[in-house]
This record gives sequence, structure tokens and C-alpha cells, in this order.
Amino acid sequence: MINLNAKIPEGPLEEKWTRYKSGSKLVNPANKNKIDIILIGTGLSGAGAASSLGELGYNVKVFCYQDSPRRAHSVAAQGGINAAKNYKNDGDNTYRLFYDMIKGGDFRAREANVYRIAEVSNQVIDHYTALGVPFAREYGGTLDTRSFGGVQVSRTFYSKGQTGQQCLLGAYSSLNRQIRAGKVTMFPRRDILDIVVIDGKARGIIARNLITGEIERHSAHAVVLATGGYGTVYYFSTLAVNSNASAAWKAYKKGAAFANPSFVQIHPTCVPQLNEFQSKLTLMSESLRNDGRIWVPKNKDDKRPANDIPEEDRDYYLERRYPTFGNLVPRDVASRAAKERCDAGYGVGKTGLAVNLDFRDAIKKQGKDAIENKYGNLFEMYKDITGIDSYEEPMQIYPAGHYTMGGLWVDYELMTTVPGLYAIGEANFSDHGANRLGASSLMQAAGDGYFILPVTINNYLSGEIRIPRIPTTGAEFEEAEKSVRERIKKFLSIKGKQAASSFHKRLGKIMWDYCGMKRNEEGLKKALVLVAELKKEFWSDLLVPGEGADLNQELEKAGRVADFLELAWLMITDALNRKESCGAHFREESQTEDGEARRIDSEYSYVAAWEYNGENEPILNKEPLKFEFVELKERSYK
Repeated sequence: MINLNAKIPEGPLEEKWTRYKSGSKLVNPANKNKIDIILIGTGLSGAGAASSLGELGYNVKVFCYQDSPRRAHSVAAQGGINAAKNYKNDGDNTYRLFYDMIKGGDFRAREANVYRIAEVSNQVIDHYTALGVPFAREYGGTLDTRSFGGVQVSRTFYSKGQTGQQCLLGAYSSLNRQIRAGKVTMFPRRDILDIVVIDGKARGIIARNLITGEIERHSAHAVVLATGGYGTVYYFSTLAVNSNASAAWKAYKKGAAFANPSFVQIHPTCVPQLNEFQSKLTLMSESLRNDGRIWVPKNKDDKRPANDIPEEDRDYYLERRYPTFGNLVPRDVASRAAKERCDAGYGVGKTGLAVNLDFRDAIKKQGKDAIENKYGNLFEMYKDITGIDSYEEPMQIYPAGHYTMGGLWVDYELMTTVPGLYAIGEANFSDHGANRLGASSLMQAAGDGYFILPVTINNYLSGEIRIPRIPTTGAEFEEAEKSVRERIKKFLSIKGKQAASSFHKRLGKIMWDYCGMKRNEEGLKKALVLVAELKKEFWSDLLVPGEGADLNQELEKAGRVADFLELAWLMITDALNRKESCGAHFREESQTEDGEARRIDSEYSYVAAWEYNGENEPILNKEPLKFEFVELKERSYK
């Protein structure tokens, strides 16, 4: 069994981070130059951490599979980034942001970590403003904010519908500064195929150059994973097609516990699937729910065009069911509500798997120019995809796989259960519980990268200053590279008839049908069987053309799908184990009379941290969740 020591500081909630920083160890500036750090991923968390650690004087090696750090998936975040600055004077503060995140996550997150990320949120906004991120501004010049789901204050800073892109450009500029200074070395177009552990500590990686096919060894005193989430396990998701879980999965197999893998967010505001030939779905920012009203016809047989349906024949079902929050209920609540209406036969569009997101009233009240200033690029993107002008008729939206709250287990210092191996941003589990509030992903990613990891990693690295640079010629590197080469050889030697993508698509449908928005014991048990059968078929009928010593995208896909098949099995296992409903994890056997999630705190108030156990059943380790500063109660948005 793994020892889950969360290392949470003593003292009042609002003093924990301050006390930690005051008592943490330091590394002399002269000694930092002796320390190497490997960082995988260049999104907001990865680029932020790399630039901060380089600025501090560490030697940082950064890896990404894209051709440029600018292509990290953080670029796709649209709506905004939260901070508790209370510019609107509407009662916001650090505690309220913390509480909204705890409640939004259905009380399945660790108090200390959540409060800390809320605490550093204001620093994140100040930092990005200093980097030149063009946040929207009020007429008087102060930064503007808007609301997001699950809250009753306006705390989301934004740049139209392209906040992630603008923040990533800022992070990219700070990263480039350190590359130019020689403290950060960039390795683009690399796939991370294994984590090297020596004497129980993470000491390096095995990477494949995606252009030449060359297998590379890289060593360091510590390894940081900033590799994002695993939402593409569903095949159809809002994530970039190449987003994957492979680096995190390799860490899991080397001893890093995987926490709450079944906690996956289904985003309510996405462009519905248009055909069978798509490779992904497109996100429409949750910010649209500020001004757009969601509705379906009151009569399930009403097939008139949306604009022809009068007000009295429209069911604004979120406003009806949740009058306090209306269209700004949290994502899990909005997604299930949309699915319920469509399953009941009230859906719109050709497939009936869509609901209307209507801006008619907002345009009438505020004017088209005001709406265009807030969301113009989103309306353009929607028109490019569907041909529909949303200024003239409603968008059609439906839920899709999006963000993963689960991830590698980390302690308060963001270290996994493998010493020297850290996970930041969406790659870890720590801040969002069973459901993430909108605009908190960029906040956590940037907070982890710029303001938390650069402080906490010193506690570990202070003990590494006498360790010379790690050679890559040791037995552990030899064994890891041998294993990687054998796996590549196996992929190429199967010579079956089916491409990796076809297996991925079938896996995604199994996961969506049985481990998606709603789950039940019968379906989850069936999914375990189906995934096992698909995995067996994959290893007997996979076709990977070409060679390993060259550019080979089919080989890349094969490795990622093989990992997804194993991760999917763990996700289903975790969902079966947690017989309660909480946040985005909705077990049909555990719901209230009016169809809301029903937690079972007496049995499941813990983090499920799964330990790799070879070909045997994974071992469940439990970190109890103790709520000392908030009252544990039923979540309600009515």
C-alpha cells in the first residue's frame, strides 16, 4: 500500500500557505545552477513553471509533442480565468472563491489545496496583465469581469472568447525569455514514452523524436508533468485530437497513484456531433450562458424553426428548475439537464440531441454590438462550423467530454507518490473535486506553474544539491529504453487490419455510453467486459504501417490508444467502486427524488488513489477528506 501523506500544513485555513512558505527550505542561488529539472508540457502550467524555474536559476529542459509551445491545448480555453479581486464590489473574496470551488466540486476536494489556489488567483491576474495579456476593460480602464456557472458574483477575467490563447501567448513570451537566457532548453516534437526511476526517485525520461524516430534519454534531479487531462479517452471530446494520457499513465505504472480517474467533466455547451467522420467536437464557451438562454420546445412534437416558436411554447428548463442560478448552474447540472430533456424527446435539430442557446433577448436589450464585443469570435467560429448565424437564430448545443478532474495524486507540494516526480495543472487531481467550475482551469494551471510549484519544489531539491548530474548510462535507463523499443517493435509486428483510430473510436463509444454523463452498475460491468475484449482485439489486429525509425503518426496513435485502453479500465473500475453520485460522477442508483446527485458522505468522503499492481487488480488507497472549515452539506443551486 502507498503512504498517502498529504503534507497539509497546520493552522487556520487562511494561514496555511503563508506558514508553509515561511518554513519551507531554500536552495542557494549558486546551487540552483547545479540542479536539472525536466518539465513535460508547455501549456499555462508547463510554460509558467519552466519560465519561473529558469528565472530562479535552475537548468530546465522542456518537452512537448507539438512543433511549438504555442500549440499547447491551453490555447483552446475560451471563457476566462477566475480571481477574487472583487472589482465589481459584489461581495467576492478569497474565501467565497474557495467555497464556490469546494461546493462546485461537490465536497470531494482537499480544503487546503483549494484555498491556496484561490489565494494565489489575484497574483495570476496581476502577472498576466504585466505580461501584456489584453484582458477586457471597462470604459474607465479597469479590468472587466463576467460571471460563470455555479457562482453568484462576477469574478471571471476574459479576453473575448480567446482567453486561453492570449494567456498562453503571455506564458510563451516568459518561456522564450528564459530560452534566450540559456536557462531553459526546448525540445519540441517529442513523445514521452517512459519515466525513469532510480533508487525510488524520478530521475529522467525516455523520449521519441517524432520527426526522426530516434529514442532519446534525458536525466534530471526532478521530473514535472504538466501534460493536461485524458478527456480524449472518449474520442469525441473538446480536446485537441493529440491530447493524451500517456506520460501520466507511464508515471502510474512506475508507482505514482492515480486519483479519482472516474471524475470527468462533460461540458454542456458544445457544438453537437454533425457526422460520423469527425475526430473531435468543438467547445462553445460557458461564458455564452451569461447572455444566452437555454430552452427546448414545451411540446416534444414541435418541429418548427426556433424563431417561429413563440415565448409561451418555450421551456427555459434551467431557469424553471434552478431559479436562483438559472442558466449559470454548474456544468455537471447543466449537462445532465440537457441530456434529460433530449432523452425525454424534447431535443432539437436533426438528431434530437441538442438544445437551443438563444441570444435574442440579450441582443434586444444590449444591442448586437455589445454582444459582438463580448463573444464575437465565438459566433464566427460557430457559423464556420454549422453555417448558422447566431445573431439571427439560436445556437444548438449538446454536452461533450471535456475536462478531467481526476489525475495523478499529489500532496500539498504537488509531488506524486514517486519522490521527485511532480504533476501540475490538469495532470493532477488536487483542486476541483468531482466537478470543475468554469474559468478555474486557467487559474489552477497558471497558479500551479507560476506561484506554487516554484516554492514547493525547493523542499525536495534542497536535498539534491550534493547529487551530481545523473548519467543516462545506468541500468535503469538501459532497461527503460529496452522496454520502449520492445513495445514499438510489438506495435509494428502485429500487422493486423485495423488502424489505431478505429479502436479509439470504438473505445470512446463504450466510455460515452456506460461511463459518461450517467452510470449504473450493470452498464459499468458490461463496459469492463467490452473494454477487455477491445483490448485483446487491439493487440491482435492492430495495423501500424511504416517503420519506427522515421516520422510515423500511426505509431504515435497506437501508443496513445494502448494507454487509453488501460486507463479506461481503471476509470470504469473507479466508477464501479464509488456507488454514490457526486458532481460529474452520476450513479443512477444514487439520486434524489428530483434527479439530483446524492452523495453518501459516510462511505465515500475520500480521494480514491489507485496503485498499479501489474496485471492484477489495482490497489485502492483512500485519503480521507476532512472538512474543518466548511460545512459538509447537500449541494443545491435552486
